Amino acid sequence: MIRVTKTKERESIGYWMLPKPDFKVKRWERIPRLSPQVPFGYEIDPDDEDWLKPITKELELLVLAKKHLKQYSYREVSAWLSTQSGRYISHMGLKKRIDVERKRKSLAAIKRKLAQRLEKALRQYEILEKERLGYYTYEEDEQDSSTRPS
Repeated sequence: MIRVTKTKERESIGYWMLPKPDFKVKRWERIPRLSPQVPFGYEIDPDDEDWLKPITKELELLVLAKKHLKQYSYREVSAWLSTQSGRYISHMGLKKRIDVERKRKSLAAIKRKLAQRLEKALRQYEILEKERLGYYTYEEDEQDSSTRPS
């Protein structure tokens, strides 16, 4: 009996590697400082203390941590995040950060929907306003239009 090595087994069953995903560089923007506390992923901008400068590594890890929350608890993910980034974040701090982002995202969606409804209402109001102010057109009879000089 001949023993087949793992590489031979892979070739025989059609071993296939997943293609590497397209890597797009994210550009994190600085944000205004609204409270004395500095959120995870940011540091005080040395040029202007009213602005927070992003820390790319921490923000990328935070995005990855959100994906880990589907499988693991906040405590486990916050411990992993603290270990990977070198900056402490508690499980409640992580939960608050995630909750605020979810709330802002849902509020933005609600406001977009309200803006669409407002635009529709404004169009309807303009139509009603034209009618109320005496906006009118003449109805022409077929006979009048044929006898009228051009």
